[in-house]
Amino acid sequence: MDRTIVQPVMPREIDLKEPMWIAVTPDNWEEQLALIEEQEGEILFLAMTIPDYEVMAYNMQEIKRYITELKDVVVYYRKVTTKQEKENE
Repeated sequence: MDRTIVQPVMPREIDLKEPMWIAVTPDNWEEQLALIEEQEGEILFLAMTIPDYEVMAYNMQEIKRYITELKDVVVYYRKVTTKQEKENE
């Protein structure tokens, strides 16, 4: 009995948006505060240390690696099962 293997539809590509990064220093905080308040109407600061930024960058690389490896597995199975289906015909 032949099995019909349904090929999964590949997910659409990731559509990432670029965030705006602002470097606020003791020398420019008043200017940046006024600019943000004028543009956005409200202010919220999130702070991150350089080591934590490096951790975030590492995490993004790990996500990218995982997605790439997962895609390779899907592509491999797609190729293998497609060859089998063609040989059976």
